[in-house]
Parts: sequence; C-alpha cells; structure tokens
Amino acid sequence: MTEVLTIGRVGVDIYPLQIGVSLREVETFGKYLGGSPTNVAVAAARLGRDAAVITRTGADPFGAFVHDALRSYGVDDRYVTEVPGLPTPVTFCEIHPPEHFPLYFYRHPKAPDLEIHTRELDLAAISRADLFWATVTGLSEEPSRGAHLAAWEARGRAPLTVLDLDYRPMFWSSPDAARQWVREALRHVTVAVGNLEECEVATGTRDPYDAARALLDLGVELAVVKQGSAGVLGMTAGETVAVPPVPVEVVNGLGAGDAFGGALCDGLLAGRGLEEALRFANAAGAIVAGRLACAPAMPTAKEVEAVLERLAAGESDA
Repeated sequence: MTEVLTIGRVGVDIYPLQIGVSLREVETFGKYLGGSPTNVAVAAARLGRDAAVITRTGADPFGAFVHDALRSYGVDDRYVTEVPGLPTPVTFCEIHPPEHFPLYFYRHPKAPDLEIHTRELDLAAISRADLFWATVTGLSEEPSRGAHLAAWEARGRAPLTVLDLDYRPMFWSSPDAARQWVREALRHVTVAVGNLEECEVATGTRDPYDAARALLDLGVELAVVKQGSAGVLGMTAGETVAVPPVPVEVVNGLGAGDAFGGALCDGLLAGRGLEEALRFANAAGAIVAGRLACAPAMPTAKEVEAVLERLAAGESDA
C-alpha cells in the first residue's frame, strides 16, 4: 500500500546555470524533473516514504526522461501514462535571488497531465493510500477536474487527504474561476496547504489567521499557511502554531514549497505534533531554497535533522 500518492502536474524543468541573468542571455541550462505534485512525491521518497504519482506525459524523449527520473528517486511510476500527440511540458525560469524567479510554462496545446481520465484511475489504490495529495492546477481543465473529484469521492474524506492550493494564474481565466473549484475541492479534503496569495484566492483574505480560520470553516481539519519570510502558520480547531522561518541564503526558491510539502507528508504520517511537523517541513524547504534544482535537491531526513539540530543549538546559545 502506497504511503504518499500524488496526482497532477509533471514536466521537465529547464533551469539556467547562470544566476541573475535574463533568459535572453543565458547560454547553458540544466534539465530536471519538475511539476509540483511530482516533486512532492520525490521529496517524500527522499525521506523514506513509499511514494507514487498519478500523471501523464507525452510519448516523447522528455516523457521517457520523466520515467527514468522518477525511478532514480525511488518513486513508483506505474500510474504515469502517455498521451499520444501532446508533448511533455517544459518549464523555463530565471533565477534572481532572493525572491524573483519568473516561470515560463510551455504546456501547449494542452498539457498531458490535464488528460487524466476517471476511467484510468485505480480508485482502490487511491482510497487505500495513507496520504493522497492533489493540487488546484488539476482542477483547471477537464477531464482532469472530473478525475480529481472522482478520486476524492473514492476516499470519502479519509484522513490525510491533502489539497495544495497551488494557484497558478496562467492556468485560469480569473481568480474567481479558480475560487469556485477550490471551494468545491475543500469539501472533499482534510488538509489544505498554501501561501498567502493562494489562501486569498481560496478564502478572499490575505491575513494568515483569518485565512486559516476560513479554511477550517470551509471543511478542512488542518490549515497550513506559508508566509515566506514570516514563517508558517498551522491551525486546527483546537490548536494554532506559528513557526518562524529558517535562515537561508536563497539560490532558487521554486522548489522550497514542494520540499515543504513532502516533509509535511512525512510529519503527518509519522504522527508528529503540529509544531514539530511544521518545523521539520520548514527546514526541508529552506534546504532546497539554498540549492539550484527542485527534484534532485530534495533533502534526506538526516540533512533536515542536521539543520534542526543547528537551529536548536543556536537557540540554546541565545
């Protein structure tokens, strides 16, 4: 039985090997596995979890690369299938630390991961997974939207059914269009995770405490609000925890959220307390923010624990 099963976006990240340079001037690039739910599965696998991803690629060399990369990271690729006639997406970025990382998605005419059909889902595996992770991007088009709803119906709001609010404006006609489907999705999940912009799309407010309370009112049992340099807020009906950020010299912030997600999966599965789980996830995110790539940058448990030990030692010295 799979511990962490994710569904949704996949692609190939083409990242410049020159930092602080426009794509117009970049000369060399690195090629890496990408796509938020795919990276979350990789992050969870790096932490020792049995992980798999449900997604689709093109029938092309980049699609073959996705399979090779997933296997190399220990992620089960049995639910990754091809869509003839559609290319595997590629994503370019520019790297301007500490906070400017513009993304350029090439998902035309349509991304294969939006061609996930209900009839192709292993609903029994989805219902049995210890933790099921989906993203808002998967709701942006059919048939993927219907497949996500069918997957949630199969789980029946089982514990650790997670929605990554993951709002990407280029995939939606408007924030209001996204909000409609986010609100529908929140009826089916028990955990919601998002940054301030994503929480605003879902709830209408950027205030982290108000947004967390609104997410709870919309039906989730745990709301996690990522606040960047202000840290992370976690809230349940009976507990509110604010965790400060982990100091890091940022190289590329794009994979930090996915590392956070995979580490949060690990913490929830391990039954850690909310504060401990958020501190662990924060440290994992900080490690990846200090590295160039996303999937290959995901840390091991030993690396995360080393960061936490250094932080604890610094706090005790203070």
